[in-house]
Amino acid sequence: MANGWLVGQIKVKSADSFAQYRERVPATIAPFGGEIVFRGQAGRVLAGACDMPDIVVLRFPDLQALEAWYASAAYQSLIPLREAAFDCVLMAYEG
Repeated sequence: MANGWLVGQIKVKSADSFAQYRERVPATIAPFGGEIVFRGQAGRVLAGACDMPDIVVLRFPDLQALEAWYASAAYQSLIPLREAAFDCVLMAYEG
């Protein structure tokens, strides 16, 4: 069975809100078997253009678990905080 992967490209708007979000989101991921695999900031752009310098990669047991996490009441309650904290593009992948 293929894992479900969430890749988030992020541009922080509020460092304080971002810190709160980062503190609270792991508790919403764990019940769905998810884990934060990588968080980082771009060192430099090698090709193309990037206006979202931060990235996060989450792994779930499968795409259905990822989608269930995203739709969960626990995560949905964090979306107003996320929107205050940063702009983002969130993509779900299977592989």
